Amino acid sequence: MKSLLKGCIPPGVQWLRQPNLFSGDYPSWQDAAAASEGYDADRILEKVRDALLKVKNGEAGYERDSVLFDEVQYSWPLLSSLLWIASCSNNRLHLIDFGGSLGSSYFQNRRFLSHLSDWSWNIVEQANFVECGRQEFQDGVLAFYSTIEECRAARPCNAVLLSSVLPYIEHPHELLDRIVASGFEYIIIDRTPILLKDERDRLSVQTVPARIYKASYPARFFARTGLLSHFEDRYEKIAEFDALSGAMRIGLSVAFDKGFLFKKT
Repeated sequence: MKSLLKGCIPPGVQWLRQPNLFSGDYPSWQDAAAASEGYDADRILEKVRDALLKVKNGEAGYERDSVLFDEVQYSWPLLSSLLWIASCSNNRLHLIDFGGSLGSSYFQNRRFLSHLSDWSWNIVEQANFVECGRQEFQDGVLAFYSTIEECRAARPCNAVLLSSVLPYIEHPHELLDRIVASGFEYIIIDRTPILLKDERDRLSVQTVPARIYKASYPARFFARTGLLSHFEDRYEKIAEFDALSGAMRIGLSVAFDKGFLFKKT
């Protein structure tokens, strides 16, 4: 799985969703990449690090996309899913947050999870984020790993979170197949754009607002049937919910940011 993460996901991607940020309908990932400017990975890491250190130190309430907020903006369906998993697992939650930056979702939700008797939040990220996370953010609950396999060797995990990460991987369907085959008890997908007209995935170019930082890169919109087909034989869909970012438009197409909670059958 390391090859699926390395060099594919813009570092710390947890973008703000706005309809005017997406353009194009490209035949391949390579074509979308050729139409993109790319990103400065070190600059993004620096901005995310500086913002999350303020959250960690109590100087700000919440961080998303390296932007700071005075108060936490909760995703109540995501938090409910995490608490439901813990309640079904003897008050236990050991989560892999794939592509989880330096802990944005961890800091967002830790207040409501800190009472759990046995829990950990394990982030799988690119090497520079893992190094920074281990040096400045890792604690008794939050940990950083380069691969899912490395994490599972260190801690038995019963759930995987894929939040705003699948659109930015070149081969997301391969990743989903491998995660499903790994046999995790629970899988959460969050902040993933699902096309209203269910035909095929659509590849676009996303441009990040200059107020955040200068970057553009490929981004995928998913056909609902194709995404859910990965779970049909091995998982039950417990819940489907609207994600924080809501609806977005790309050309004449409309998509909705969605979330799903699956339980292994």
